[in-house]
Amino acid sequence: MDHSRGLLKKGGFSSLLVLFLATLPFYMPPYTPLAVTSILMYVVLTVSWAMFCGPTRYMSLATATFFGVGMYTSAVLGERLPFPLVVLCGSLVSFLIGLLTGYICLRLRGFYFAIFTFGLNELVRNFVLWWEGRVAHTVGRWVVLIDSLTIYYYMLAIVLLTVLVTYFINRSRYGLVLLSIGEEEEAAAHIGIHVTRYRIFFFALSCFFMGMAGAVMATKWAYIDPRIAFNPVLNFTPVLMALFGGVGKVYGPILGAGILTLASEILLSRFPYYYMLMYGILFIVIISFLPDGLVGLTRRWRKSSVLS
Repeated sequence: MDHSRGLLKKGGFSSLLVLFLATLPFYMPPYTPLAVTSILMYVVLTVSWAMFCGPTRYMSLATATFFGVGMYTSAVLGERLPFPLVVLCGSLVSFLIGLLTGYICLRLRGFYFAIFTFGLNELVRNFVLWWEGRVAHTVGRWVVLIDSLTIYYYMLAIVLLTVLVTYFINRSRYGLVLLSIGEEEEAAAHIGIHVTRYRIFFFALSCFFMGMAGAVMATKWAYIDPRIAFNPVLNFTPVLMALFGGVGKVYGPILGAGILTLASEILLSRFPYYYMLMYGILFIVIISFLPDGLVGLTRRWRKSSVLS
């Protein structure tokens, strides 16, 4: 009974939050949806990262790779296809590259996997930089502009899709499979779970949403080049946000992305020269004192309140 009431409360709060975000452009200043769009982008990147890396404990540092692939797909196809198809193509190209990457590198473990994924981003970034200069004879690309309100609603829809897919995965047997891979991979293989197949598919699925976000956000920035699209900072920011919020629950990465995106905007505007230093200190604090993030902190607070 108490569990059902808890689910109803969570569902009611989620519905109100979605309604608030859907109607926000009608009663807020015009710059507000622009700021919220950035938050939604980081929510997608963080939740999609945590979808695979959270339960399996694989530390991927290739978020910028698949986000950038989505951006470049949008730049190349923006003038040839309708915008919904461009977004779909960006996500599918990222998914396919994710499948290939997963097939190559998901046999690696620990810091080998992390180093490989980070190196992949540098490889792709420098390859695109070489291609633009030597083959296409350009520095970057102009992207077909889409009005800010359309971008906002597309990003909101992508957030809802990413969160719902992550929620249903966590509540299904596939969530248990991913958890078993993270806890004891050899034992999972011994009981008949096709570990490699699941790792590759769900890694590629997380890349799907990253590419979708990149395809939409490219139309906001108008101009992109390899340094913008494959910015290495995007490899670490979703990791920090997911750890800050906590990867144990779906709402953990959402909280982490929302709070830290707002914090980064404040730090950039007030302390532009100390922004990365403060972010580094925050990362150390999270690892040292909040290993389970805000989710774990809330759980401990509830237990202490019940015991008292």
